[in-house]
Amino acid sequence: MTQTARTYGEALYELALEEGLTAQLQEQLAAVAAILRENPQYVRLLSLPSLPKAERCAALDESFGPQVHPYLLNFMKILTENGTIRQLPGCEEAYRRRFNEDNGILEVTAVTAVALQEDLKEKLQAALERRTGKTIHLTTRVDERLLGGVRLETEGLRLDGTVRNRLDELQALLRGAAL
Repeated sequence: MTQTARTYGEALYELALEEGLTAQLQEQLAAVAAILRENPQYVRLLSLPSLPKAERCAALDESFGPQVHPYLLNFMKILTENGTIRQLPGCEEAYRRRFNEDNGILEVTAVTAVALQEDLKEKLQAALERRTGKTIHLTTRVDERLLGGVRLETEGLRLDGTVRNRLDELQALLRGAAL
C-alpha cells in the first residue's frame, strides 16, 4: 500500500467515523474495489488523461451513482480527478485496517494441506477469538505442499504448525549437526 492510498483511505475513514457510516462505507468500498480489480479496463478508462475529467466522473455516476453512498462516489471522483483511481484498492485496505482496529476485528487466514471442514473452521475461529479477545474474520486457503497441519497468517505474523515447516526445521538442524 502506498502512502497516497493510506492517506486517502484514512481520510475517508475519518469522514465516515464522524458521520457514523463506517460499516456501510466499508462494505461498499470493498465491493467497489473488487469490481475495479475485476475490470482493469474500466480503471484504464478512468485514468485516461485524454478523456475530460467531467466525462470520467460522469462514467462513475452512471456506474455507481445509485448503488453507493454519495461520500464514496465523491471519493472515487476525487481519486479520478487527481489521477489516482488506481490507488483505490490500497485505500480500501487502509480503510479496512482502521475499521478492524476500531472494532476489535482480526483478519486471519488458515492455510492447510486439504480444505478445512466447516465444523473445524468454526472451532478454530472460536479458539482464536477466546485467545485474542477479538472478533476473528477467518478465511481459509489450501496449499498441498504443506503436507498437514495448519499455518495461521495475520497482519504480517505467521504461526506455522505445518508438517512441511517441521520437516524444514529438522533438515536445517541436521545440516548444522557435526557428524
